Amino acid sequence: MASESAPDAPGRCSNPALERCLEVLRAAKDDNEQFAALLLVTKLVRAGEVDAQTRRRIFEAVGFTFPNRLLSSNHAPDGCPNHIFRALGIALLASFCTDPDLAIEPAVLDKIPIFNEVLATRCKDDLSFRSMTDDTYQCLIGIAAAPGGLKELVSRGTVASLCQAYLLHSSSREQALKLLTGLLASMEAKCWDKSTTDLMALLSSLSRDFQESEDMRKFELCEILQSFLPPSAVLTETAQGVQCLKSIGTGLLRILRSKLSACQREPALMLAASLTNSYRSDWLLAGSRDRGSTFLPLLVNLACVEVRITLEDPEPSTVDAKQQLVTACYSILEMGMQECTKDELSLLTEDQKLQLVHVMEEACGAVIHYLKQVGREKLEDPFIFASVRILSVWLAEETSSLKQEICDLLPFLVHYVKTLFQRERACRDLPQQVAELALCSSSWGALWPGDALRFLLPGLYHLTAEDVPRRILIAQEAPALLCDYFMLQWEVFSSAKTPLSSRDSAGMSLQTACGIFLNFVITTPDLIRHESCFSTLMKMLMTSLSTLLSKRENLALAANVTTLGLMMARTLADTPVLEESAAKDFMKATVRFLSRAYTSGLDPVKELPSIQLSGDYCDAWGDVSELWFLGMQAFASCLPLLQWLPPVVLEMAWPGEIADLLAGVAPASVDLEVVTAYQAILTELAKASPGFKAALLSNNWVEKANMYGMAALEQYLCDGITNPPRD
Repeated sequence: MASESAPDAPGRCSNPALERCLEVLRAAKDDNEQFAALLLVTKLVRAGEVDAQTRRRIFEAVGFTFPNRLLSSNHAPDGCPNHIFRALGIALLASFCTDPDLAIEPAVLDKIPIFNEVLATRCKDDLSFRSMTDDTYQCLIGIAAAPGGLKELVSRGTVASLCQAYLLHSSSREQALKLLTGLLASMEAKCWDKSTTDLMALLSSLSRDFQESEDMRKFELCEILQSFLPPSAVLTETAQGVQCLKSIGTGLLRILRSKLSACQREPALMLAASLTNSYRSDWLLAGSRDRGSTFLPLLVNLACVEVRITLEDPEPSTVDAKQQLVTACYSILEMGMQECTKDELSLLTEDQKLQLVHVMEEACGAVIHYLKQVGREKLEDPFIFASVRILSVWLAEETSSLKQEICDLLPFLVHYVKTLFQRERACRDLPQQVAELALCSSSWGALWPGDALRFLLPGLYHLTAEDVPRRILIAQEAPALLCDYFMLQWEVFSSAKTPLSSRDSAGMSLQTACGIFLNFVITTPDLIRHESCFSTLMKMLMTSLSTLLSKRENLALAANVTTLGLMMARTLADTPVLEESAAKDFMKATVRFLSRAYTSGLDPVKELPSIQLSGDYCDAWGDVSELWFLGMQAFASCLPLLQWLPPVVLEMAWPGEIADLLAGVAPASVDLEVVTAYQAILTELAKASPGFKAALLSNNWVEKANMYGMAALEQYLCDGITNPPRD
């Protein structure tokens, strides 16, 4: 903390006139002499550059005592403006604030409310007042540049005052805008939390200006507006916000419909991308749905053209200079892809969708071309990540086009996601500080995402269902990579320390990975038997299912793990992994999952007992129904392959529950698919257990099987009656 006194300082400052003023100031005997000397000091400070040594000499001579007295004085000398003392005090503080150590002093921070008051005062037609306002901005800029200064400004209400300064149309409004932009760039969420009303008022003003402007100011506002879009959905949830979106959309549409130079078109596309990142296609609806239907195709077409022009350029330097723009265009392309896949509530007609799919295919072809040319040379370039991500979004929805190009690129894609995954996994094994240092040593800095594979998973799900790309993926050792990835994502998902959003993301990745593994199991069973990674995966599935079943929100993931585990168990039935004790626990868990899907209840219309989905399954049936039926089929297939399994199932009494369930409902209420699923289980258990077969016969299940259309079970039971087993 600097002293409030003004001790004699060693050495003399480099400005003789200023040194004389400081000597007069130290020798002053009353307020009038001090004021006169201080006025001269202030004029000299304003007159030219003051080096750090001189600034420190001024502070040591003046301290904070004089500025404090000046700022607290309410009486001005005769013939002077009322704000003269305040102006002098702020001028001295402005000089001090160029020193970061002084700018963060409590004596300066305590003056922030005074600075705010000056900003929020309508600017008078007075040179001294304007000078005081300029000095106030210098103080705020100095505080903002000091460590912890931004937090102090936000917490003490400077954001609101800067908004008011702009709205008052003061001569310094551009300074206010510049400082606000810096505050929002560093502390966006906190700025909006504390000053939502004022920021919305400012955004409304900027939006109107943008809509009405017909000169080059419109293109400047394209860049400015990007900084003032709120991080939450406030623009789509309030009338004021919707009006802002409407004004911005109108202004953008006028720009993008015009003939533009590249330097004019680029900021408009960047603004459109910023809106898209925050609000997807909702921002296009603020004017009207018809305008959105016109605007979206125009926007996507322009973005596709920009991507192609840039990425097809043979000069790498062209791409390097436009990475930010092309990344923005990727956001617009992603919005277009999402709209084209909507069956309902889409902004696009079918003809528009076909046209956009064509131009987006061409843009993705350019992305593939670029990645093939430079991808392996720039693995750590964030733009490569963005390019792989947009291509992954395309592959998640469209694999019928660009087939050969995709197959040619697959070796690079596997190499890229493997490189990022291995680096992320290595850093997870290091102490936190060392890991952060390792990540920051790359060109990513603190933005290293690591998980490129997460975006590629949906595309891999489609590709592994096709022969040619699947063979390429196997040759590139993608199955082992996916197994390792699954293990890591399970750690993230099951950790109590994982944030909810990260846990949900890991859960979705696990589900998609299960689908990919199912494709391998169904199409290449020999791979499952011979690749050791699948035995490791099987062990993991066997130990994790019980944990998943303990929480209802995990039902979709539990369905995936159950079905994948049963399909793999059928393939690995003769291997040691299915002889472990964990295998029995897994099968018991699968019974719990499969047995809880259906229950009996009263049909409210027909007033007859009917089979119904149980509560938890009813809510998630759209996600788990196919997996449940496939799981039932796989479970039935495992019964004759694993000799220890039928006794385990019979011990759990599930077969009796199935029999009781079907016997207690109207046959017409049971769908054929359900009948087929239950028939397979009952038939295989009857074959495996003479006792169970006898129980079915004694309970008249020949007739019941006929009633439910279970021909295979009926035939087997009838054969038992005709040809009873011999002792």
